[in-house]
Amino acid sequence: MTPHQHPVSLTRALWRGFRMRCPNCGSGRLFGRFLKVVDHCPACGEELFHHRADDFPAYLVIVIVGHLIVPGILAVEIAYRPAYWVHLSIWLPLTIVSALGLLQPVKGAIVGLQWQLGMHGFEDTRRIASGNWNGTGDVRLTGSS
Repeated sequence: MTPHQHPVSLTRALWRGFRMRCPNCGSGRLFGRFLKVVDHCPACGEELFHHRADDFPAYLVIVIVGHLIVPGILAVEIAYRPAYWVHLSIWLPLTIVSALGLLQPVKGAIVGLQWQLGMHGFEDTRRIASGNWNGTGDVRLTGSS
């Protein structure tokens, strides 16, 4: 976080990440490729390579898409009882498009969450921004030298 900026709330960091923008400034692009997070924000220079989103965004997308698609499948089956090929032609493309469409925004939100909470390598950035950095990786206690 640059020293002249105000702290970013958790909600704002999550929303900026979900919009695929830098959680710090909200204007720089978060991704260089589909799921590759840029090393530094092109707008504010914030280091973003510390993230460790791993498989968590995929798990969240599976839960979200499953909770949206399965009730639709059940409702259509109960109301109309279409053939299986109709189910496949409707729900398979809808599931794939939904999952691929949500994967990048959800990963961005996870990166924003990690950034705002100072998780993994982001804690050094948080210490520098708060003025509690002594250059060695240790936190300087307020009021001590």
